[in-house]
Amino acid sequence: MSRNLILGALLSSLVLLAALLSFFWTPYDYAALDIPNKLQPPSIQHWFGTDHFGRDMFSMIMIGARTSIAVALVAVGIGMTLGIPLGLMAAARKGTWLDEVIMRGNDLVFAFPSLVIAILITAILGAGAINAIIAIGIFNIPVFARITRGAALSLWEREFILAARVSGKGAARISAEHILPNVANLLIVQGTIQFSLGILAEAGLSYVGLGAQPPTPSWGRMLADAQTMVSFAPHLALIPGLAIIVTVMGLNLLGDGLRDWLDPRIRVARA
Repeated sequence: MSRNLILGALLSSLVLLAALLSFFWTPYDYAALDIPNKLQPPSIQHWFGTDHFGRDMFSMIMIGARTSIAVALVAVGIGMTLGIPLGLMAAARKGTWLDEVIMRGNDLVFAFPSLVIAILITAILGAGAINAIIAIGIFNIPVFARITRGAALSLWEREFILAARVSGKGAARISAEHILPNVANLLIVQGTIQFSLGILAEAGLSYVGLGAQPPTPSWGRMLADAQTMVSFAPHLALIPGLAIIVTVMGLNLLGDGLRDWLDPRIRVARA
């Protein structure tokens, strides 16, 4: 087992544990205002200090982890649920009008930066966590469709697929029973990568005010609130920034480790 996989799993588990724990316990009420103790540096009473309203930063980071993970997880789920079947259909109907429609639709989405699309969608539908999920999920659909199609095309000419076709199985059944299990490893790795990108996208949307709305804490909005106070309260920006860095780095290391672990060719090459 690679060091990347172990370190990535450790960091990701730490963030996930904080998010799960926030459902049952936080050191303080994240919405409780304590103006006399505002902008306190990290201490024994407040491990990560307090913000400009006197709220406990550690409690807000825990709730923010829950927000980021929920938004990214559902958004990636939307992308996989819709994108993988589209990719399988495009590969099974290679060269037909269906394949062209699916792939040209993918190209249309990829023509614009993901954050721009997310901002456009949330600007139309309104700010909020639900609309952020929709926006990020829509961009994930063509990502998984293209990855699935590319991997599936290389399998459709393999002998075991030809044998399945000769036995009378249709394209849909072959895709479900033979193609999908053989591309699942690749999709799992891509899912971890998109998960980290989803957390970044959620932070970006919250930073510009289009993500989760107050009083629900969000790492991106915590950074936005801190930008005018960096000179005299640097912990307000440093702590949520580090939370984003640790989470994204952990997921990327996890994805890299999973790729090495699930692909025997890479394991042999590195042995």
